[in-house]
Amino acid sequence: MIRSVLLHRLTSHILSCTRGSCALTGRIPYGVQLPSPGQTPVQQSFHGPLIPKITALVRYSDLSTQRYTMIYTLPYIKHLRAMSRLKLLQTAITMVILPPVYVLYLQGDVSLFFVSYTAGIALFAGVMLYTASHFFRRVVGMMYLDPSQTTLKVSHLTFWGKRQDIYLPVSDVMTIADTGDSTKETILKLQRYSSPQTLYFSIRYGHVVDKVGFERVFGSFK
Repeated sequence: MIRSVLLHRLTSHILSCTRGSCALTGRIPYGVQLPSPGQTPVQQSFHGPLIPKITALVRYSDLSTQRYTMIYTLPYIKHLRAMSRLKLLQTAITMVILPPVYVLYLQGDVSLFFVSYTAGIALFAGVMLYTASHFFRRVVGMMYLDPSQTTLKVSHLTFWGKRQDIYLPVSDVMTIADTGDSTKETILKLQRYSSPQTLYFSIRYGHVVDKVGFERVFGSFK
């Protein structure tokens, strides 16, 4: 009996505050549920908590959290990743060795030829790293389609040999015929109408997992 009285007083207090705010603003606060005309405050307390119920906002799914279907994969992307990281390691080791060699030269412990040879190796390693990374970053490792087949997810390598995903509208991706390539070519271009950036993939060395989805993006490749 005492519990019912306390619940009734607490409910009446909340409802009076709520109705007071409604009277000031002229509208019901967002997320507050008032009892129905045929329902008493005590009856309402048995159906849930006595605090105003806040309606949760609907979250829009992010592109990275959607479920994609793989349409293309390049098995050799693992080897390219290993080579990219190996070039980074080689360049780092060369750069670390170069300063001590100069110190030894200033001390008269090594010849000028040895210093020049070491500097040449370091320069060559840097050029090779830039060239290799320039090529590796443009090789497509995997491609996916979202359930609506309107977004293409493309995975490629970064300068550091890590995976990076980009999301492209299918309508912005050129077909193989639009790029001017032939399906018989070993390396094909992945280009967009809105950007001059070019990526590369290969049907010969890669594997088309979903032919229907692949043709949805790039057209027929027979």
